[in-house]
Amino acid sequence: MKVVQETISRYEEGLKVLDPFCGTGTTALCAVAEGHRATTIDINPFLTWLARAKTSAYCAKSLAETERAGLAALALARRRAIEPAPAPKIHKIERWWPETASRFLGYLKAAIVASTTNAQARDLLRVAFCRTLIKLSSAAFNHQSMSFKDDDPQGQLQIDVDTDAMFLNDVRFVLRGASDNPAGRAAVVQGDARDLPRLPDGDFDLVVTSPPYANRMSYIRELRPYMYWLGHLASARDAGELDWQAIGGTWGIATSRLNAWTSRNDRWLPDALRGIVAAIADDDNANGELLAAYVAKYCEDMSRHFDGLRTVLKPGARVHYIVGNSTFYGVLVPTEQLYAAMLRQYGFVDVAARPIRKRNSNKALFEFDVSAVWPEG
Repeated sequence: MKVVQETISRYEEGLKVLDPFCGTGTTALCAVAEGHRATTIDINPFLTWLARAKTSAYCAKSLAETERAGLAALALARRRAIEPAPAPKIHKIERWWPETASRFLGYLKAAIVASTTNAQARDLLRVAFCRTLIKLSSAAFNHQSMSFKDDDPQGQLQIDVDTDAMFLNDVRFVLRGASDNPAGRAAVVQGDARDLPRLPDGDFDLVVTSPPYANRMSYIRELRPYMYWLGHLASARDAGELDWQAIGGTWGIATSRLNAWTSRNDRWLPDALRGIVAAIADDDNANGELLAAYVAKYCEDMSRHFDGLRTVLKPGARVHYIVGNSTFYGVLVPTEQLYAAMLRQYGFVDVAARPIRKRNSNKALFEFDVSAVWPEG
């Protein structure tokens, strides 16, 4: 978030800002806080819901209703005075939550729906619910990819915390954030970053975004706890389908489909990519063919994105892509150089790739700000 804030703060307020890879809405939130008008899109319905909740302006009535409804929901859940929502059909759910936690969350989810008809209050309570459900889980997020806590390998920890107090604290935390209304306004669109010409509000002055990295990390996999509980996923197949639609997704059935994927050869790609893909696909690499296809498809998708990007920009618009490079079997994928080459091919000027910071202990891995300008006239 700091990198995005610093980037946006360089520009005077009043711009139309685009983030074509919404994620949790960081760019849109920073943009509207600085007085800009933001548009952000994502293919994931959970992320677009969350971004709308984070960037909306909340009136005093909705904030008061959120607190009232939160207390009412807890009372219903505590008395078991409502039919609980069923636990999601997530694989081996017992690894995620002890039975006592799942039962509490089921009652609380149903009680939130029953306690208010105010859409804004319900959204804020669901954000608080998401905070609570992950605190009660056995999932660990202290490194790049989600895992399960070592001290609870079977997911059988008993809940020895005050769950009511936990949820109330989460409600109050969310309310503190929601009470600080942004100076600008945001539009959040569910859509595909490869089809930007379909955006209803073009002619952007500034693009600030952090797209998926070419590192085969599934964002769907990381978001499963929230997406299952809020009803955005019903099965592992749903998760795989959505991951296949996303740029850089390879989880579940997306992996098997990638095995059968072949290039359509309808997008311009940097000459350097051919050698990178061939090196990854080397016979000595156990899954080389799969990962070579992954890198090739990722670059084709990003080429399609950059091609469409130029159609929604004002002359003189500036773009910033915060992205990291990656390695497969010791083969460096210089994502920042591939981006820079594609931007030049599609007519952008003043293209540069500035290293921002190291990503981890691997001396080859960095994050970059790949910047460019859409030319005047």
